[in-house]
Amino acid sequence: MDYAQRMRALREDNDLLQKEIAEVLNTNQKVYSRYETEENEMPIRHLIALCKYYNVSADYFLGFTDTPKPLPKK
Repeated sequence: MDYAQRMRALREDNDLLQKEIAEVLNTNQKVYSRYETEENEMPIRHLIALCKYYNVSADYFLGFTDTPKPLPKK
C-alpha cells in the first residue's frame, strides 16, 4: 500500500471527510484531495501533522510497514 492509499484509508477508517483533514493541515479540501490522488506531493510538515493526528509512525503512514506503531509518548 502506498502512502496515498494509506492516507485515504486512515481518513475513511476514522469516518472523516477530506475537508476535516484539510482543516487539520490548515489547507483546503482541493489541496488535500490532490495528496490522496498523488497529483501533488505532500509536504513533510503535513506528513508529521497527520502522523501525530492519527497517532501512527511515519513508516506505517508511508507504507513501509503494516503495523501502525503509535508515536512514543513524551
